[in-house]
Amino acid sequence: MQVYADPWGRKNIIIQNKHPSHFQQTYTAYNIHVNGVLHCRVRYSQLLGLHEQIKKEYGSNVVPSFPPKKIFTLTPAEVEQRREHLEKYMQAVRQDPLLGASELFNSFLRKAQQETQQIPTEEVALDICLSNGQKVTVNILSSDQTEDVLDVVASKLDLPEEMVGYFSLFLVREGEEGGLTFVRKLQEFELPYVSITSLRSSEFHILLRKSYWDMVYDGDVMDNRVGLNLLYAQTVSDIERGWMLVNKDQHRQLKSLQEKGSKKEFINLGQTLKYYGYIKFDPCVTDFPEKGCQVIVGAGNNELNFHVKLPNEQMKEGSFKVTRMRCWRVTSSQVPVANGTNNPCTLSKCDVKLELAFEYLMSKDHLRWVTITSQQAIMMSICLQSMVDELMVKKSGGSIKKMLRKRHNGSIQRPDCQQSVKLPPLLDSPDQSREQIIKLSTKLSSVSLRGISASNSANDISGTDFHGNYAFEGIGDDDL
Repeated sequence: MQVYADPWGRKNIIIQNKHPSHFQQTYTAYNIHVNGVLHCRVRYSQLLGLHEQIKKEYGSNVVPSFPPKKIFTLTPAEVEQRREHLEKYMQAVRQDPLLGASELFNSFLRKAQQETQQIPTEEVALDICLSNGQKVTVNILSSDQTEDVLDVVASKLDLPEEMVGYFSLFLVREGEEGGLTFVRKLQEFELPYVSITSLRSSEFHILLRKSYWDMVYDGDVMDNRVGLNLLYAQTVSDIERGWMLVNKDQHRQLKSLQEKGSKKEFINLGQTLKYYGYIKFDPCVTDFPEKGCQVIVGAGNNELNFHVKLPNEQMKEGSFKVTRMRCWRVTSSQVPVANGTNNPCTLSKCDVKLELAFEYLMSKDHLRWVTITSQQAIMMSICLQSMVDELMVKKSGGSIKKMLRKRHNGSIQRPDCQQSVKLPPLLDSPDQSREQIIKLSTKLSSVSLRGISASNSANDISGTDFHGNYAFEGIGDDDL
């Protein structure tokens, strides 16, 4: 998850507050953007209060440094400097396995979200969509967090508690002709009702979908009647959307099984289809194999799959395995909307460009950056992280059920052996002469890296963070 404090360039918002004495006092409020959208608006004093609580609860030795108080009114330059420091602080807390998963931190974000959107705590009805188009209406409190809402949905569907961790809630947007865009996976720090209500658009829905990638776990889900029905509905929907490749003979078999009501057999046949279980993203742009290529990206089977349209109209397909991504990062930038003037971006005259960039081990000793420009870049990043989490649990012999439930509770723990390393600048052009940060002359069994913040060096002007991939594996001679 990326947390940005006002990343679109709106440095701060001056809020005028009327007092009984009829004079006005101004103060600075900071926009906190989570997963690419405005999550809440907070003041420095509120963040300072959060910092003090975290320090009291966990000790000052584990808490990142916090920008100090100032006696005098801040200049515009000092306001911007404080904004940058607060942004780095929020990112550092979120990325810390202990602090980022703490109820203290997540409850602060939830409360701030509710206060910003000015939605009172009250009983409400919330519609949750299933893959077959049906809706489940649940009665909740507007202040219920994602985990609570998921539990209520599971209870209404009669899905056993031990099965809940296999599913998640996703924010999706319904497009023309039944198209479906995955915006993000709802996180433990947000309130689903507030999130969907604040969008003020009937195009957005909350969808229940499986939250794992390895099809071997389908067997656990299919052992339960409700789980089987949910997985069957998802498989049918993905096939109908064209997310899987189906030839005529397979289509005939699937139709026959569907008519017989043989759901388990239908899923088993679906598992043999190419792109089973993948999430497909909207058409976007990549710089691989060359800049400006149109691409359709799919996430699944521990990879990002590319269907690329080259400038000469030729189509090519390729895949990037998550185990060969050394690190990745999401960045955002401000793009002025053409308005016939040279004025800087304003609130209504700016678009936001999101990019996912990952450093990929193309061959022995050859790392290359690949960039995807897409409004779903953060969702892609979330998919990559969940694939890595699954791989690491499986590699360590851990229980997928425990991992999923920990994810559901917002407390995935990273391996103790993770090392923090300094990473190269984002989109650094490949240079064979530069010293490799990781020597790749021999096969690496596992290079463990934790999710790490960007360097604080003077050359680092982005302020955003890298995700080190602790499932990264090198290439040895036997791979070539």
